[in-house]
Amino acid sequence: MSEKQLLEAALGVAAPWYVRGTEFDAASRRLTIGIDFVAGSRFAHPDVPGEHPVHDTQTKRYRHLNFFQHDCYLEVRVPRLKLPDGRVALVEPDWAGKLSGFTLLFEALVLTLSRQMPFAAVARLVGESWHRVHAICSRYVDLAAEALDLSAVKALAIDETSCQRGHQYLTLAADADRRSVVFVAPGRGSDTLGILADHLRAHQAVPEQVESVSIDMSPAYIRGVTEHLPAARITFDKFHVIAQASAALDRVRRQEQRTDPALKGLRWSLLKDRDRLNAAQRGDLDALIAKATTKRTARAWLYREHLREILERKQINIVSSLLRQWCSNVMRSKVEPMKDVARMIRRHFDGIVAWTQTRRTNGFLEALNGLFQAAKRKARGYGRFETMRTVLFLIAGKLDFRRINPHAA
Repeated sequence: MSEKQLLEAALGVAAPWYVRGTEFDAASRRLTIGIDFVAGSRFAHPDVPGEHPVHDTQTKRYRHLNFFQHDCYLEVRVPRLKLPDGRVALVEPDWAGKLSGFTLLFEALVLTLSRQMPFAAVARLVGESWHRVHAICSRYVDLAAEALDLSAVKALAIDETSCQRGHQYLTLAADADRRSVVFVAPGRGSDTLGILADHLRAHQAVPEQVESVSIDMSPAYIRGVTEHLPAARITFDKFHVIAQASAALDRVRRQEQRTDPALKGLRWSLLKDRDRLNAAQRGDLDALIAKATTKRTARAWLYREHLREILERKQINIVSSLLRQWCSNVMRSKVEPMKDVARMIRRHFDGIVAWTQTRRTNGFLEALNGLFQAAKRKARGYGRFETMRTVLFLIAGKLDFRRINPHAA
């Protein structure tokens, strides 16, 4: 096999294309491979049936995967076709990427790396600018997100994440069954869920098909779901309720330790699950709980644990009865911060009890939020909404890039 035949096989170049020659510049560490087509060849055009003669050509350069440690470029004589209606149209080869100047294989590499690394790190690795790397990823995310089919979506998880200083937020919506992000928009008001409803209509779905929505207790989200997703049953994440109870427990501890220094150092013993504590921590916790009649912190811990046990049950009538009794008991106690939790539960009773049947949670989005914030820190922040949207879809969109690029993972 000759050198040219070897390169053609490696590059996937097939008739009428062929490798014209190569040029290697050791000083600049660059390999340039010239590609041409056989004279007299005719080519198809995606918008016009049949094969058409070549009118003239343009020479274009495409960045390809590195040849060992050297940058590799394809220098291609690209045909411009004479179409039946008299127009002249450029037709690029099958290996040309979606962004001008790159091959599909190079773009697939950039996409794969960008799912794991900040754009700046990818840019250094592949020897391109941050803007070019971002442009490739943004182009693919836009194309794949535009092709999303949401006709099977029945349950959504909706949450917010901070994007900039000054209380700037994004709203995320995920398919709760596939655990994949399907929508990203600026803001966190009820109007944002109106945009979500329009997004569903634009992707083979209707808002009325959504049967369940898991959200936090934001009044804006509650109003938005009621107005724009009318058939959806609202579920308030059990873990959010327990987190509120844990926060109340910590407030009780801080108040009581002002007069009882023995409570200092017990914060994590109180907030962690008991089975995750070491022997010494469990001993300290048990000693505190034994004083529940005199220590409000101990009573607050018992209230939280009882609440956790109630929400673990699966019979909705039993959960409803026990939860009402829990609220009554707390409201009669002197553990003031825990009373705020009881009031919150009473305000959102139906959505909290719905957890018993739907078992819908925002845990996936909470984890995604952590990944996104970590990515922001590594990249020293993302300044534009478009960049944040691209990153979120790359991390958790489960987009099918193979429909656009057969080499994409």
